[in-house]
Amino acid sequence: MQDFVSNNLGQKFIEPQTADLHLVFRDSSATTPLIFVLSVGTDPAADLYKFAEEMKFAKRLNAISLGQGQGPRAEALMRAAMEKGQWVFFQNCHLSPSWMPSLERLVEQVDPDHVHKDFRLWLTSMPSPQFPVMILQNGSKMTVEPPRGIKANLLRSYMTLNDDFLTSCTGKVDEFKNLLLSLCLFHAVLLERRKFGPLGFNIPYEFTDGDLRICMSQLRMFLMEYTEIAYKVLKYTAGEINYGGRVTDDWDRRCVMNVLDDFYSSKVLDPNYCYDDSQIYHQLPPVSEHQAYLAYIRSLPINDTPEIFGLHENANITFAQNETYRTLNDLLELQPKTASAGENRDVVIEKLAKDALSRVPQPIPLAIVMEKYPVLYEQSMNTVLTQEIIRYNRLLNMIHTSLQELLKAMKGLVVLSQALEEMSKSLFNNTVPVMWSKVAYPSLKPLASWVIDLIQRVEFVQSWVDHGIPTVFWISGFFFPQAFLTGTLQNFARKYVISIDTVSFGFQVMKQSVKDLTQTPTDGCYIRGLFVEGARWDHALHVLGESRPKELFTEMPIIWLQPEQNRQTPTSGIYMCPVYKTLTRAGTLSTTGHSTNFVFTIEIPSSKSQKYWIKRGVALICALNY
Repeated sequence: MQDFVSNNLGQKFIEPQTADLHLVFRDSSATTPLIFVLSVGTDPAADLYKFAEEMKFAKRLNAISLGQGQGPRAEALMRAAMEKGQWVFFQNCHLSPSWMPSLERLVEQVDPDHVHKDFRLWLTSMPSPQFPVMILQNGSKMTVEPPRGIKANLLRSYMTLNDDFLTSCTGKVDEFKNLLLSLCLFHAVLLERRKFGPLGFNIPYEFTDGDLRICMSQLRMFLMEYTEIAYKVLKYTAGEINYGGRVTDDWDRRCVMNVLDDFYSSKVLDPNYCYDDSQIYHQLPPVSEHQAYLAYIRSLPINDTPEIFGLHENANITFAQNETYRTLNDLLELQPKTASAGENRDVVIEKLAKDALSRVPQPIPLAIVMEKYPVLYEQSMNTVLTQEIIRYNRLLNMIHTSLQELLKAMKGLVVLSQALEEMSKSLFNNTVPVMWSKVAYPSLKPLASWVIDLIQRVEFVQSWVDHGIPTVFWISGFFFPQAFLTGTLQNFARKYVISIDTVSFGFQVMKQSVKDLTQTPTDGCYIRGLFVEGARWDHALHVLGESRPKELFTEMPIIWLQPEQNRQTPTSGIYMCPVYKTLTRAGTLSTTGHSTNFVFTIEIPSSKSQKYWIKRGVALICALNY
């Protein structure tokens, strides 16, 4: 696509362009508002302040961030500016919807014969239905999008700088230049990691230029204040406060701090230092001026390799897949609601409903299970089994009831409610209906795969009921795996009469298959059903290994969870690998600092450092999306 655009329209149409406020200002007038239409992660304030300085209007620019109670003050500022020929800058108009009618009235009342010719009204707003249409129609609109790619982000960062700033750190100019490039590259890497989805970060955080600017100021200040470079202080302020302040997931914070280690360290002061093995991203000689940095940045490739992010080449496939799925979902929403091959949409939905109804198992009789597996002090798994059956029965009842209601509604026997209408749409689009997913376990599978998975889960529970506690537990088959893990620890604590607070898991990756393991272990349990994302299990070396090309997920062998009292966590030779229920990894943030999608942590043997796999985004997943 890039080649096509470049050949037909020109190279500049695929390269990042920086906003030129001079051109916009030239076409404006005192009666024409200038509107920045924002998108996530952008803030044009710094560009405007810099432009005001160039135009000798820095002292005549009055800015106000709109919000509750700011309306009267903003109105007074605007009226004064119209008389004195000043600029007014109203930020975040979307956050003050109640004041928008007043702003519309003020703009309408601007008289071209009486207003000062130097007056300008600058506005910023996210797309909002409350923003006055009249102002949009009469104003000059600029869209501000976050730059895409390392090259575009670096160019944006360095376009706001100049030689005076690069040489402003008295006594440590060379160190400042090197660390500044490192910091800008770190900022670009954090922003661009988001495009890889959960491999980059569990949650796509809205890091902004403001975070970078405050880090630049602190870098300059700490270099001038300390005789030695205070890397510990720099890392803490940048990683834990400025950028880390936005991070809500503990595993994401671990990732940010490990990425920052590569950019805030003494090795980057070497003029020949390279940030990647391909030597594309490297330091410049200390004598380099601002223009040399810009020339170097413009010479960088438009498309980034996953190498600079510490990710495997397969990460590009994940990124491309995510983009494709998003596009296809949008196209699906635009499709007409008719079936192909001449079949009526209702006929297709009826077929799907009857098929699901015939395949989904009936609820498991709870009374019989409770009689066979009563609550016992020495066997917590009986309680775990009962709770699992209660949860699955609720889901199975919901599926059978709703499908029967839908079939009745399609025959005209009952009223087709809004919920049933949504359900029929989901069946037609092969997605799990919302009324089912509300009472179901987290899953990203399409409906057809989801039904097969549900059948397998119920079969796992039914097999437990019929044949007793399984030798190897299918951890992905649990509705609530945390209860199973707690039950395993509780059995150990009660067996040896010790406090459960002092017990934690040790881990052993087994070489045997499910068929080879015929007996349950003396303590703990065997689990299966986990998949590795971002790496693979090397069966020959019995450690975590590099992914094969185009192999996004691999199955993990059986793992023995071994409860131990007062266990010390190994400091080397392992990777602390988080386990998630689904590939999104993100969920609702719980009081533990982890998301509800998070299950627990497994120590996987590794010949490489933890940092290597952290940057790779390696995690274990209970269920894939197909």
